Formats: sequence, structure tokens, C-alpha cells
Amino acid sequence: MRHTTSRHAVLRAAAVALAVTLPCVAPAPSAGAAPAAAPSAVTVHGGLVDIPVRGGTATVDPATLRVTARTAAGTVELSAPAAQSPGRPGRVAVTDGGARWTYAGTGRTVTARAEHGRLLVSVRSDGAADGTLAWPVTGADPAATALQLPRGEGLSLPVADRFWNSGRAGLAGSAIGMDSGLSLPLWGYTLGKGLGASYLVPTDIGTTLRVASERGRLRATAEHRFSRGEGTTDYTVAFALTDGSPVAPAADHRSWLQENGRLGSLRDKIRANPAAGGLLGAFHAYTWGEARTADGIKALRALGVDRMWLGYDADEKGMSAGAVAAAKKAGYLVGPYDSFANGQDPKAADAPTSVWPGTVHPDFCVRRADGTPEPGFHDRGCYLSSEAFEKDARGRGYLADRTRAMTANGADSYFLDVDAAGELFRDHSAAHPMTKSRDRANRLARMKRAGRGLVLGSESAGAWANQVLAYDHGSGTPVADGLWKAERDKEKWGGYAPAKAPAVFFKPAELPADVAKAMYDPAYRVPLYETALHDSLVNVERWELPYDKLPRQKTDRALLAMLYNTPLNFVLDGPSLRSRGAELAALQKYFSPLHKAAGTEAMTSFRTLTGDRTVQRTVFGDGVLTVTANFGTKEWRGLPGGCVDASLKGEGKPRRLCPAQVDRDGPSGT
Repeated sequence: MRHTTSRHAVLRAAAVALAVTLPCVAPAPSAGAAPAAAPSAVTVHGGLVDIPVRGGTATVDPATLRVTARTAAGTVELSAPAAQSPGRPGRVAVTDGGARWTYAGTGRTVTARAEHGRLLVSVRSDGAADGTLAWPVTGADPAATALQLPRGEGLSLPVADRFWNSGRAGLAGSAIGMDSGLSLPLWGYTLGKGLGASYLVPTDIGTTLRVASERGRLRATAEHRFSRGEGTTDYTVAFALTDGSPVAPAADHRSWLQENGRLGSLRDKIRANPAAGGLLGAFHAYTWGEARTADGIKALRALGVDRMWLGYDADEKGMSAGAVAAAKKAGYLVGPYDSFANGQDPKAADAPTSVWPGTVHPDFCVRRADGTPEPGFHDRGCYLSSEAFEKDARGRGYLADRTRAMTANGADSYFLDVDAAGELFRDHSAAHPMTKSRDRANRLARMKRAGRGLVLGSESAGAWANQVLAYDHGSGTPVADGLWKAERDKEKWGGYAPAKAPAVFFKPAELPADVAKAMYDPAYRVPLYETALHDSLVNVERWELPYDKLPRQKTDRALLAMLYNTPLNFVLDGPSLRSRGAELAALQKYFSPLHKAAGTEAMTSFRTLTGDRTVQRTVFGDGVLTVTANFGTKEWRGLPGGCVDASLKGEGKPRRLCPAQVDRDGPSGT
């Protein structure tokens, strides 16, 4: 069952959520950079290093690692001095395109150079001694007005916002693993009108982002742990000057992915596997009971739903070959939930996905430093080592056999839990030792193999997995830490009974006010993930938060989905098909042509149209689709509050959806 492993990857991560919405430029090679002239050569003067970058000149102080930038709009601080002295720098040597120096007695060498218009600062430790570096220290410049963090889809918040500086938000004082707590390895600041900074960390493994409230303003400091054993002896930060829009850091990351050949293309994935084209226009739903049967699927199609992704637990009540055939005939993708991460004693296992052949359990268990197994989710069994599977030829065979068995019913899709979520392990086993970097490489390799011939998805996919996945469940949700507390209240939230319709999915629930504000307040939401990756993979909210689970957030969630051109997710059984199937069908009928037109296009613009940020607009491609959403209660230029207008290129009249008014007759005003 999914609940044995799926949430562990995020339960350990602290919550972060934020936002402000400002005009944005298209994510192009300029990455939203602020224009300004810059000198053409690296210079050293008075112990400082000047490096020309796109938009101005960056200055690095080797004595403190303070970084400033001179721009046409003035001088800004990109980083305050390191939290602790980095050491005494030796002579600065000018190199081809940069500069290099060492810190005596620390074993650390720093290289600073310009690359693709960014300032790239790399710190290498010789591994003689482990240690940490708390740097860059950001947000200290008085010009800083907003902090952007890619928590799930993404948020941006005013640095002086009282809520986000308070304990109610659960942000100030938190430490976020950049390899697991953020969907993109970056953060950013708006530094006044028309200027901003992006901080990209390619070496996210071993790096933590700490957010603090100082004098009522939010600061963010990265802390990297150098460790030979962990394989984290290199630390790199790429600084970029931007136009200050809240999605500019994501546009910069998109450019970095393109420059380094790491940006996937959904269009190419569809060419390689035409079945992936079934994702375009599709909503997603996990099924139970009657909804898993051929008759249930026919009933869904009879409602007018022309595209769906249907998932099911891989248990004895999974989907039959007949039901799979019916789904394919209806034009739907269908696939099982599985996990390669958990192993349990076959004699006592509580989930079929945790049962493996032979002695996989316990031989393949990740081992901690003391030799004991790394306990699995909720201390069930153990986490299985990806290195053990890769190293042992039989191990790779186990995964291939598992995939074939899971899809023997004809399923054409696959949901592989945890693999792309980012929680990585160091394995101390003498038989299959592994660093976190190796764990990530193994996961990428096996996801790539699993995706051959199948439409592959995973949980809360980090950007590093964008090339191997066609879709993900989870990166659309900016999880606040209070969500986990709410979900543990089985009386209010529901548990895993009854088996045919678990209350954890089907029972409507109400989020605590602060959690709802942190996760779904449109004033703080920004599409960082979509700006970077919209045309690479289809991004959906978390599987345990289907559309009907949170009644108070339904309108905002529907508007956000249409604005970002991302699918809604549902949970279905027989009764819900009959009681809410028409609503699903009406929403999907509106969404389908928009996503079919723009699902393989980049999000090229995001901006707000009102001072209170309640009216927002996105553009995809070269104007293939333009969407305007009114999250407020007042009409804006003919667009009622709680409604969205979508304009397809070449069409005259916008298509309108007012989610709260959707009924059995379809979207109001379409």
C-alpha cells in the first residue's frame, strides 16, 4: 500500500512557503537578467576581485566572501560575509576567465569566474578535514523586498511579511535540505524595482538552506557540509542578476538546464513513446472499488471524459486486464503504484510492494554507520539500497521482473513512489557502499530503464529527475509542515478504512487556517516549477490531496491549475463517480483543449495585474495560450471573482470557467 513508503521523503523536511507577484519576462537565455554594461576582464584591486557578469560587475571579497554587484540601478549586496570567517586567504591568482585563492590551514580552494553571464563560485575541500561553510548569506541588503523559494510549485513572500516572520508559518528558524526539501535547487530575492538575484546550487547534496527572521525580515543562508565520506567535497553557487520578478530564479535555472543538456522535453518523450501523449488534457485519479472495473471506466467515459490517468494500488484488488483494456479503449492511461524503496520480511510484510524474492530483505537493506538497517517508513522493514540493486545483476533483474509483473495486465503507465522525491541515503554496507550522489545516479538509471515503453511518473520530482519522467505527483503542492500534523488526526482527516474507499482520501477535511494560508493563498503562490519545467513533464499535486479533499480550497486550486496549465487530481470509487463525476467531467472538458494546446509549451510569462495580486496572468509558448485568473471577490475588467479566462491563439472569445458554479451542465460561461 502507498502509505507504507510514500510520504517519508517529505516528512523530514521543514515547511517553507512564500510569495509576491510582480511582472515577469519570458524564461529565455537571459534568464530575466537586468541589463547593464560590464567590463570585459577580471581584475584584482585592493584585495577584491571584480568579475564581469550579465547585468553588471560582481565583486568578491576573499577575506570574507562578501559579494556585491554594480548595476545600472546601483550597487546591491548579493551575499553578506560568511557566517564564520572562511580563513585567511592567500594570494589571488587571476586565471582564464576568473580568479583562484586558498585559505591557509583549511584545505579549501576557491575559484570565482563568469559562466554564461553568471558569477560561479566553487569551493573545493581537499578532504583532510570535514567541516561546514555557512554562505552565501542573503537577504541582508535593505533593498531586498521578497524572497522566492521553490517549495513544491513555488512561493514568493515579502521579506517583512508578519505571517512569514512569525512562528505561525513555520518558516523562520527552519532548515531545508536542498536535495529533498526544494523542488528546484535554488532560491532568489527581489532587490527593489526591476532588479533581483538568483542563487543556484548545482551541488545541492550536502547543502541546507536555513531561513531566519532578523529584525522582522527574512534572511536565507546556505550551509554546505564538506565530507569525503559523503562525497560532498565540492560546493558551487551560481549567482545571477535578474529583473527581480518572482519567477526569474526559475527562468535562470531553466537556462542552466538547457546550457548543461539537462532539460527534458515532453514533446520528445511523446515522440519516443506515443502513449505519453495521453497525458495531454488528462486529469489524474487513483481508483477504488467500482472505479477500477471495466464498467466503472465505461461510466466515466460516458460522462464525456476523454482523457484520464488512472492509478491503483498494486494489491490483490488491483486492476484486471479487462479493466485496463477498457481504460485504453476510452483513451485513458492506466498504471499501478509501486515502490522500489521498501523491503520487509515476506512472512510479516503488510504491503505487497514490500515483498521481494529470495534474501533481498535483509541483504539489500541500507546500512547505517553502526551497521544496523535504515528503518523503512513508519519503521516497517528497511529502506532498500539502490546500489545493491545496481551492483548485483540479479538485483537489476528483480526490478525488471517486478515491472513486467506489475504491467502484465496491459498497463501502459507506472508510478514509482519515492525515487524522484529527493530523500537520498548513504549506505555503509561493505557489500554495497553508496554515497547520496551515487544513490541519485542509481535512481536516475533505473527510472530511465523503467520508463522505456511505459509512461513513468514518481513522487514530488526534483528538477534533477525531469529528463526521465513524464509526470509527477507532488511537486505541485507547496507543503507546509502543519499538513503532516493535520493528516495524523485520523478522526478529522480519516484513516485507511474502509478498504474500498479509505477515508484518508475520500473524507472532506479542513486545513488549519495557517496551513491553508501557507499552502494555498494565491497572493504567495508563484509558478517556479512550471517556469522551469512546464514543457518537460506534467506536474500534479500530492496524491493524498485530491480535489474534493479540501472543500474550502477547491476554487483556488482549480484556478491555480488552469492558470498554470496543470491537471487536477482526484480519487474515485463507485459512489463518487455517481455523485461528483459530472463535476470532474465539466472541469476536464474545459481543461483538455487548453492542455492539449499548451502542455508541451514553455511557460513564457507570469505576472500580476492588480496591486493586491488577486488577478494573475500566464502565457505559454509564443502566445499559444494566455490565461487570466481572478482569485478575488470583485470583478476585474469583466472577469468575475473566482473565475478564469483562457484564450487560445487564433480564437476570438476567451473560454471562461467559474469552478464554484460548475454543475452537471458543464462550466458556467464556457
